[in-house]
Amino acid sequence: MQELTLVLNSGSSSLKFAVFLASAENDWPVAARGNLEGISTSPKMSARDGTGASLPTPAIPPEVADAAAALEHVFAWLRASFQGARIVGVGHRVVHGGERYRAPTIVTPEVLTELRRLVPYAPLHQPYNLAAIEAVARHRPEVPQVACFDTSFHRTFPAVAQLVPLPREVRRGGVQRYGFHGLSYEYIASVLPQVAPQIAARRVIVAHLGSGASLCALRAGQSIESTMSFTALDGLCMGTRPGGIDPGVILYLFQGLRLSVTEVESMLYKESGLLGISGVSNDMRELLASHEPAARLAVDYFVYRVTQEVGALAAVLGGLDGLVFTAGIGENSPVVRRRICEACAWLGIELDEEANTASAARISRAASAVSAWMIPTNEELMIARHTGRLLTSRAATA
Repeated sequence: MQELTLVLNSGSSSLKFAVFLASAENDWPVAARGNLEGISTSPKMSARDGTGASLPTPAIPPEVADAAAALEHVFAWLRASFQGARIVGVGHRVVHGGERYRAPTIVTPEVLTELRRLVPYAPLHQPYNLAAIEAVARHRPEVPQVACFDTSFHRTFPAVAQLVPLPREVRRGGVQRYGFHGLSYEYIASVLPQVAPQIAARRVIVAHLGSGASLCALRAGQSIESTMSFTALDGLCMGTRPGGIDPGVILYLFQGLRLSVTEVESMLYKESGLLGISGVSNDMRELLASHEPAARLAVDYFVYRVTQEVGALAAVLGGLDGLVFTAGIGENSPVVRRRICEACAWLGIELDEEANTASAARISRAASAVSAWMIPTNEELMIARHTGRLLTSRAATA
């Protein structure tokens, strides 16, 4: 019987999934990956096989309003597409693991209770991540589940980098710098020895640039600093999130504009960033294609903030040997990569225009003192690996 590992990444309006053939090795061949998007509005499902070829998917009725309903359709599609196969485990991306979860963990009722407590730390993501776990538990209670945290990879931060400079009694409640996009950074760190061995054990900044965006400073493959901190609001300007902002501005929103907590939360998570600056879109592709001055300003600000934070992380690292671009914008926008590399030329980056336009792995010149790279991320593969390792370990000790 064919054994499958299912990976889920659940959001407010989409459910991304990937199906891997269970493997004791690290290759973990992908059997299918897809997305059920437009949940609660105009749901639509798409999927591709391991070669990237489109797979037939059913029409999704409009009454699909949440992750639980979406999962029913995903499971039905899996049964039809992989007849006779057995799902041996489900791995989930969970944005926040808090202080307690320093590594992926098998989900239990106790784990779920603790993760619900962290919802205020990541209100844009955590509720939907947990909803998917709860839905799988209801529909497939016999299948073990594993939570893989975006914060875990950053638990190697030195103590000073974890610190939030507030009173001790506040910090005792878990207020500290965590960092996010850890599954993406962990994957990049895992492939650097093969893709870019000359920098794998040295000082590297990885730029995870997408709708959510951050930078991570790696030393010998370990995270020592990131631009995100207590929540996924901090650091770089993002699609709809502002990134770093003067705390006094938040006070002004409450005290000066008399906005409610709900209004401020909505502004910070859904109305700011590239969308807030441009008034046009939160999509970098649309902004680059637009002739609106505000759209150009949004792109300029994005590049400015990335450049600013690259300089800060290079200072923390004590120099820089490599810059790696990944995620949606980092992998697919030669224009943004070029502008960032040109702004960071003072560090010793010499861009290879032809390689960058072709989206080659190495996009800097051979003689560049600091090399620049484009490496596609694969968070789903990291989750599959963690899920397989934990479940194999559990079976061995049972």
